[in-house]
Amino acid sequence: MQIDETDRALVALLSENARLPVADLARRLDLARTTVQARLDRLEAAGVIAGYTLRRGIGLRAPIRATVLVAIEPRSGPSVLSRLRSMSCVETVHTTSGRVDLIVTLTAETTEALDGALDEIGAAKGVKSSESLIHLSTKIDRAG
Repeated sequence: MQIDETDRALVALLSENARLPVADLARRLDLARTTVQARLDRLEAAGVIAGYTLRRGIGLRAPIRATVLVAIEPRSGPSVLSRLRSMSCVETVHTTSGRVDLIVTLTAETTEALDGALDEIGAAKGVKSSESLIHLSTKIDRAG
């Protein structure tokens, strides 16, 4: 699917505020409301827009975040992923190339809870090693 500059501008507006009414989007893009709605429908159908979601404000975010670099034993990916999936503090898991196999993002309410989660990851069958990086502050957040 071809994405043009108008589509990019539409997505950028929605990235700032996904609750903007179609009429407001049309006014900002200097397009007809029906044109904007048709573009939205096309972008959604093509999977360019996968959905609309809530961005948690600082009041709802867990105060402690960490990234964990995990190296796993060969052929243990499914069992390690199953264990990580069962942990409510795990926000995201990405496979990688390089010296580690997984990048895991965790959240916790307390340092004790984070410590327990890190211990649980380290003790999971198939985990060879892990290294944790505690987030101190966020300087740029384009992902939401």
